[in-house]
Amino acid sequence: MEHRLLGRTGVQVSPLALGTMMFGPWGNDDEDDSVRIINRALDAGINFVDTADVYSAGRSEEIVGKAIQGRRDDVVLATKFFMPMGEGVNRSGGSRRWIVREVEESLRRLGTDRIDLYQVHRPSPTTDVEETLGALTDLVRQGKVLYVGSSSYAASEIVEAQVVSRDRHLERFVTEQPPYSMLVRGIESDVLPTTQRYGMGTLTYSPLAGGWLSGKWRDGKVPTPASSARPGARFDMTTAANGQKLEALAALTDLADEAGLTMIELAIGFVIRHPGVTSAIIGPRTMEQLESQLPAADVVLTDDVLDRIDEIVAPGVTLNPDDDSYGTTELAVGARRR
Repeated sequence: MEHRLLGRTGVQVSPLALGTMMFGPWGNDDEDDSVRIINRALDAGINFVDTADVYSAGRSEEIVGKAIQGRRDDVVLATKFFMPMGEGVNRSGGSRRWIVREVEESLRRLGTDRIDLYQVHRPSPTTDVEETLGALTDLVRQGKVLYVGSSSYAASEIVEAQVVSRDRHLERFVTEQPPYSMLVRGIESDVLPTTQRYGMGTLTYSPLAGGWLSGKWRDGKVPTPASSARPGARFDMTTAANGQKLEALAALTDLADEAGLTMIELAIGFVIRHPGVTSAIIGPRTMEQLESQLPAADVVLTDDVLDRIDEIVAPGVTLNPDDDSYGTTELAVGARRR
């Protein structure tokens, strides 16, 4: 498997990153099987593993830590913080108070002395980005974290963070993690050009659009959520937006057949073909799912195929706005009213 530079860090990562949200009670609750899947991914050439503290309330991090024992130096290990962890106030967010506490918990669960990439899971409308970057800078100086990144930030928030880092001499976000697929192309309009301008690595999640592009719909079943964490509006087949997605899905399936590819290969191949994308995060729950996704690393879509995809779903367009899980609260419909 080829490797790509992670922004301007000099670190090299595989074009497929292993997302581990499905390991633990949220998905595959068989720890030994989850460990086998992780090790199969590493054996296949994936060297980038992404998790988060909130996935199965910490169980995902524990499973990842167990799987990479003896292989830690060969793995670029990423995790995230921000989401609520347990009951009570001040157990979430981007405050210094929470970050310095929660990083210790992630290190313990992962069984490691450092996190290669520590990411803010979501932007906070109530926390100054300087507060968050200041705490993360201290963690880098302490050697507990090597690089820091953001997830689901709007383009304006990415720019603000970069400016604050420069002006306050703080660590800067070297990566951004947004949603991206053939059905969810909104980041092409603003986020991807912004990350490219700042030389950031872009780690896209949900290349199969939460299961829409997995190919299962061929059995006469409409797409179903890949996990209970998926908002229902994204899978309500009575809405016009999801009706458009079904129409696009039919056309994309025909295109995959013509190109001699599975839908999964077409979907992931599309994501990693974009010059602004460093890695596509895949999130298998089973070994079978992993094996169906690994070949996509070697898929190179031709310009003709890409042009056909553009005809089905125009560049920069997300057919269902509910699929865009990034953006500032100021842009929400309610917030635009006086």
